[in-house]
Amino acid sequence: MAEIKDPENTLIIALKDGEVVIEMLPDVAPKHVEQIKALAREGEYDNVAFHRVIEGFMAQTGDVEHGDMSDGFNLRRAGTGASQKPDLPAEFSKLPFDRGVCGMARAQNPNSGNSQFFIMFKEGYFLNGQYTVWGRVVSGMDHVDAITRGEPPREPDRMITVRVAADVEA
Repeated sequence: MAEIKDPENTLIIALKDGEVVIEMLPDVAPKHVEQIKALAREGEYDNVAFHRVIEGFMAQTGDVEHGDMSDGFNLRRAGTGASQKPDLPAEFSKLPFDRGVCGMARAQNPNSGNSQFFIMFKEGYFLNGQYTVWGRVVSGMDHVDAITRGEPPREPDRMITVRVAADVEA
């Protein structure tokens, strides 16, 4: 596992194959980082599926409303929900969408990011300046690479638990 420099701004996502450690960027996207930390601390991301996973592009998750995909209804609605928290204003930056970068998903309105996010499998510079970058994978990218593909996947992988490193006992 990577050395955790700032536990309050590090997210640990447990996947079926192991842990993914994400360095969050509160200096770049303070509102998005705060919302993600709050949702993680409330357990909202636990057992939420990766509902949109596109080979050579990205893996999207975080639909806390429909994210369990436990029945056909939710399977069809996966990716259309959000949390009970308010949508966030865009926090665009000059950081590029490189491999391992975490961006906030949104609807057509740039100020509609809420709980869904994605992790880039490879660079996607066409997203630069149009989506909020809030973090980057510093360890466990091989586990992200192993996420089952599909829109939605027939048997989706899930975030088993999502924790802020400061809340995890050593």
